[in-house]
Amino acid sequence: MQDTSKQYDAVIAKCRALFVNKMSDYGSAWRILRLPSLTDQIFIKAQRIRGLQQNAVRKVDEGEVSEFMGIINYCIMALVQLEKGVVEQPDLNTEEATALYDDNIAITKQLMLDKNHDYGEAWRDMRVSSLTDLILQKLLRVKQIEDNAGKTIVSEGIDANYQDMINYSVFAMIHLGEG
Repeated sequence: MQDTSKQYDAVIAKCRALFVNKMSDYGSAWRILRLPSLTDQIFIKAQRIRGLQQNAVRKVDEGEVSEFMGIINYCIMALVQLEKGVVEQPDLNTEEATALYDDNIAITKQLMLDKNHDYGEAWRDMRVSSLTDLILQKLLRVKQIEDNAGKTIVSEGIDANYQDMINYSVFAMIHLGEG
């Protein structure tokens, strides 16, 4: 499990660096996005990954890794929006946004460690394509919860689904890095 924790941190370090650099370029313009818009952005990335996995020809020179990074970062943005709410104008500087990023990743990593313990690192025997399908399934669940005005009867909330998508994306990136 120790390798998983280190590998997780290495993947997140890359995603976090991209997030910080994009904050420098664009500021926190993403703070105006409503949750369904963020969910749709994640969906686009997951659909592209699935297409890359199924199609022999690629027309855009970006692979699965950059798309999984996008899923991770958009999921973090969605978790921040859940916590802070949507705003009409960007309101976070890079330092504030990065602190929120770090807080949400810490919670999400702990969830991964807890589940990873209980599941015995089953993800290591999974295919990247299965992780992609699980992300797409989580997205469909999130869309349904959004359509239900955020209400669930017996199921996890939207936040848990975003956290799972982050963790599945990290696992996929670890697999792709080892491949």
